[in-house]
Order: sequence, then structure tokens, then C-alpha cells
Amino acid sequence: MTSLDIPLVGLEDIEAARQLLDGVARTTPLEGSRALAERVGGPVWLKCENLQRTGSFKIRGAYVRIARLSDAERACGVVAASAGNHAQGVALAARLLGCSATVFMPTGAPIPKVQATKAYGATVQLHGATVDEALQAAAAFAAETGAVLIHPFDHSDVIAGQGTVGLELLEQCPDVRTVVVCTGGGGLVSGIAAAVKALRPDVEVVAAQAAGAAAFPQSLAAGRPTPLLSMGTMADGIAVGCPGDVTFRHVRDLVDRVVTVDDDALSRALLLSLERAKLVVEPAGAAGLAAVMEDPTAFAPPVVVVLSGGNIDPLLLSKVIRHGLIAAGRFLSMSVRIPDRPGELALLLGVLAEAGANVLDVEHQRTGKELHLDEVEVELQLETHGAEHADAVVTALRQASYSVRPS
Repeated sequence: MTSLDIPLVGLEDIEAARQLLDGVARTTPLEGSRALAERVGGPVWLKCENLQRTGSFKIRGAYVRIARLSDAERACGVVAASAGNHAQGVALAARLLGCSATVFMPTGAPIPKVQATKAYGATVQLHGATVDEALQAAAAFAAETGAVLIHPFDHSDVIAGQGTVGLELLEQCPDVRTVVVCTGGGGLVSGIAAAVKALRPDVEVVAAQAAGAAAFPQSLAAGRPTPLLSMGTMADGIAVGCPGDVTFRHVRDLVDRVVTVDDDALSRALLLSLERAKLVVEPAGAAGLAAVMEDPTAFAPPVVVVLSGGNIDPLLLSKVIRHGLIAAGRFLSMSVRIPDRPGELALLLGVLAEAGANVLDVEHQRTGKELHLDEVEVELQLETHGAEHADAVVTALRQASYSVRPS
């Protein structure tokens, strides 16, 4: 069967999935964002699947898929592959439905996600560098043991489960005009689009992908699922190298457009979600938010942005916050050459104080190929109010005759 022949998930499938999920998945809140509304020129709402059980929407599709297995199939156990969120969803769903679960995760999967998956009762095996490689190992395991493969996105039951997010957001925001969805393999956006287009065909559904792992644009251009030659993004949860046949058909037929965002945009989105919305979101879960921030006039309000997950490693979070501050122009690193004599550092700090920059760290470098004997290079870490202020600080230093090199 080709992607042309695969049937689309219908509204009845999604409504049936919602009944299965009653008492299992939470109806997550819809939170308004004033900061985004000011940019877009109308209401912007955040659908907080980062507050779902297991920290992402994945419990929805995983539970529906496993619940629809026969008793004999469940007795053989289930197997899955995931960078973390699908792993946790499968692990919890399997435990709730009384079957064993084995999950293959990439060797670089975040430690908190690995630990959480184990805590839900699954057996975890680390394999490969990407989700695609882990998925190949999971498929081999299924063939060898008889366990049922619970695909992270490419199955109609999984898509139907994810589509319940679409039913909820339509009820929570009846006048919505645009829905923006984080997209990797396409299970979530396929389900949401199936629900939204069945009830409100006038609503635009937009898929947001990480630029370093955007498999849909070239697949749609080729007319078939086409694997990427390489991937590179901090958004591990949506780093999928090739769409599935089922999700490709749904995205091609139901999703209005696909947009991409780079890691700098993802960092800025995470920073905004923390500072303004008070929400912890992982990089993959912030792709839709980043898309709206990057091009706010491209989305007709009211806009609903789906925050798909919040499972982020604290170590990565600290790096992302720093990266986001730099991307937003609020954290400035530079090297400044000054004469190597008493009082010169005080003069430099005085210029910075006058410019309103907060000095976070200072380090002297007295040796270097380009330094003269009577010079010292000062490495500075500064906090500024934003990009314009950062530019003003650099300008003030250069007007004071300092040689400035951003680092």
C-alpha cells in the first residue's frame, strides 16, 4: 500500500480514542500569552501538553495503540523506540494496561528521560545515535520476540490518540483561526489536523520543524517520504530523519504549510516560555512557539500554539538559557585590549558602568600571538537589556578607543 492508498484517520476514530483516554490523559490547560499577542496583533494561546502525564502528549497515542491490541498481543509485550517522550508514554500505558514494555533509546538520550522510562516500569536498551537507529533495533526485537512494535508516530491508532489534542483545543478556543504544532515524524500534527479539519476546515494548521531535522519539506517536494542525509538540532524529540507513510499522507492532505526554525529561535522560545509564561518546555516542544516568535505576522489570530513536551534535562536547560540569553542579545561575551598598567581596568569598567552593562565575569589574558608587550586582553561576560543595548555597549567601548572583539 502506498501513501496514496492509506486511509486518513477520521473524526469518529479520534472521538473513540477520546473515550478510551477518559481518566487516563488529562485535559491540559490553554494559557494566554500577552507577550505573543502583542507581536501577532491578536490572541495567542498555549496548549500546555508539557503539563500532560509523563510530560508530553505521547501518552495519548501510546495508550490508544496498546489498548486496542488483543489480549494475546499484549501478553507478548510491547516494544518501542524513542528519544524519551514516546518511551515514557509507552512505559506508562503498558503498566496501566498490564503488559511488559521494552524501549530502545539512542545512546545520547537525556538521562532524566531514561530514568523516568525505567521508573514507569519499562526495560530500557540504549542503541544507536538517533531515534531512527533505535527504531531499527526495536523492529528487529519485535521480529525476534513477538513483541508488538508501538511506532512513535506512523500508525492510525497513535494518530487518533494524538488527535484528541485537537478536539480539546477547539472546545477551549472555539474562534481559533491558526493552530501551530511542533512536528518531528508527524503523528501529533496529523492527529490534530484530522480533528481540526473535520470540524473546522477553515482553520489553518501549521507544522513547525527544527531546521536541522526538517524531513517534511523535501518529502513533500518529492511527493513521497524521503530520508534526510544528516540531522543536527538540540530538539532531540523531533529529530526524525524521515516521515512515515501514514503521517506523510496526513500532512500532505491536511496540513496547510510547514515552517522551520533554527536552534537560536528555539532557545529564544524556551527563554520566553520560562520568563513570560512560567512554563518549562523542552526544545522540541517549543518549535511552534519559536515559529510564531520568528514571523508573528504570518499567523492569523486567534492562534493556538501546542507546547508538546516539557521533559528537559536540567543541564541542557542551563545551556539553553545561556544560549537564549545570547541569542536575545542579553548576554554579551567580548575581548577588549587595554594597556598593561595600573588603573586601566578600572577605566574600562567605568565605561561599562556608564553604558549600563552588568559585569558577570572578568578574566585577564597576558599572553597571546597578537598582544604587544604592554597590552593585556580582558575577557568580559556582560549582562545587557537586549540586542539594542548590547550594540550600544559595544559602540560606547569603541568610542572610548577600545579594541573590541566579540567572542
